[in-house]
Amino acid sequence: MRHYCFAANTGFLWPDQPFLDKIALAKKAGFDALEFHDEAQRCDVEDLKNALAQAALPVLGMNVRMGETLGCAAIPDQQAQARKDIAVALDLAQELGVGRVHVLAGNTRDEKAFETYVENLKFAVGYNGVKILIEPLCGHAAPDYFLNDIETAARIVTAVNHPDISIMFDCYHILMESGDILGHFLNYKDIIGHIQIAARKNRGEPDLIDPDFSQLLPAFMAGGYDGAFGCEYRQTDPTDTEMKWRAELISTLENNAHGKGNGNAHRR
Repeated sequence: MRHYCFAANTGFLWPDQPFLDKIALAKKAGFDALEFHDEAQRCDVEDLKNALAQAALPVLGMNVRMGETLGCAAIPDQQAQARKDIAVALDLAQELGVGRVHVLAGNTRDEKAFETYVENLKFAVGYNGVKILIEPLCGHAAPDYFLNDIETAARIVTAVNHPDISIMFDCYHILMESGDILGHFLNYKDIIGHIQIAARKNRGEPDLIDPDFSQLLPAFMAGGYDGAFGCEYRQTDPTDTEMKWRAELISTLENNAHGKGNGNAHRR
């Protein structure tokens, strides 16, 4: 069976715990890797390095400073701040060995937002091997955010025209915005750099129902995706350390791989 790599998203998981403690919790819960929001920019770098060394988990990605506007790289009158945020995140990513930085667009409907975002992304790419991600956030979750759909994200990637930029494909946002996860993955798989997973209902634990990740994950990998799956979801029980959803999903993936069913037997 293929190995499925799951990365704990510290921005969402264990919301009642301090950031550095979440790193140890991710290790204890059996995650393969980590991904951050913008917590790393707000803590002592040496303390963070020590926590990462103890957990021995790679950090796959992190966000630029988010602030009240969910970033600002597409906001025309905040270009100086956007580039400062990008530079800080890229320097820190390089210091920590983080492979990707998500440059958030920000909340704006300015007519120059597309052009501004492209210019700032061109500033971000090509930095010592750190790759850049952009992510469509659905209108349901972020109604004022500039980038809501994957079609616009693809246009931005094309306009930036650099091999170091790709799309962060969050299944929840794609599902809520379009209703079609697999179709959009197949259409844009060549420019997808990272995938995140969560259920539709309350953006909760990834499950086998809506959507059925026991079917989607193999389809992603069959389509050529060979990266990790970021677990950016809201826990039904924030004290859960066993991550039962993951054991259920892996069991179903194993059974399907060995021809022991279609995954429905394990559905809750």
